[in-house]
Amino acid sequence: MSTNSSHQSELASPKGRVVAVMPAYNAASTLERTVADIPTGSVDEIVLVDDCSSDNTVEVAKRLGLTVIQHERNTGYGGNQKTCYRYALEAGADYVVMIHPDYQYDSRVVTIAVELIRLGISDVILGSRIRTRAEALEGGMPLYKYIANRILTIIENMALGQNLGDFHSGFRAYRREVLEKIPFEKNSDDFVFDSQFLAQTVRFGFKLGDIPVPVRYFEEASSINFKRSARYGLLTLGVLVQYWGNRLGILKSEIFSGNNQYLVD
Repeated sequence: MSTNSSHQSELASPKGRVVAVMPAYNAASTLERTVADIPTGSVDEIVLVDDCSSDNTVEVAKRLGLTVIQHERNTGYGGNQKTCYRYALEAGADYVVMIHPDYQYDSRVVTIAVELIRLGISDVILGSRIRTRAEALEGGMPLYKYIANRILTIIENMALGQNLGDFHSGFRAYRREVLEKIPFEKNSDDFVFDSQFLAQTVRFGFKLGDIPVPVRYFEEASSINFKRSARYGLLTLGVLVQYWGNRLGILKSEIFSGNNQYLVD
């Protein structure tokens, strides 16, 4: 594992240190545009974790002055995030923003997301891709993904007592305490990591919120196929069963087995 910290600020700002993390796999063609969208001065450090890309993602990231961590083997999307968050905590982040480096999510909203957390309005902010059905579909979201997203989001809102517009967004911002208290290391290394993480935030009593984030769907933007999407949906439903089983005391689950003083009934 190698790092390049030339982008790192020496001191955190008086309002808290912000670290942007990018879980990357073959993002060379979109990385520079993603970084260019991040408002100047909005983050203190950008770290890219490369999950054994076959293109020149690492070279592009180093040229852009990012902190770079290279996995020696492919760990999966969830495994990549675990490295991102471990590094952010070690780097003294007060606020952590996850941005996909595929230029799908509009990074210009970073400042707004962090400020909502800084003000104490939320502990976790998600970027909602879906303001209207027309906007999502005209933006290129496949119809089957739109339908699956709407169904799963409705079920998750009901099961977790939330009112979020999009439970499956790849743009997320966290307060440091969220990453310190949630046992995310016990989560899956696959895509269901995201669903587990949000269920954990609710179980541990953190406040969730969302903001609209314009998205772009194009050939280079990362996406999972129908088969993997279906599997992800089923695993997400399984997470909700684990959540309620743990909350009712009839099912033990490692992902909800943190310090009991933080669990919320």
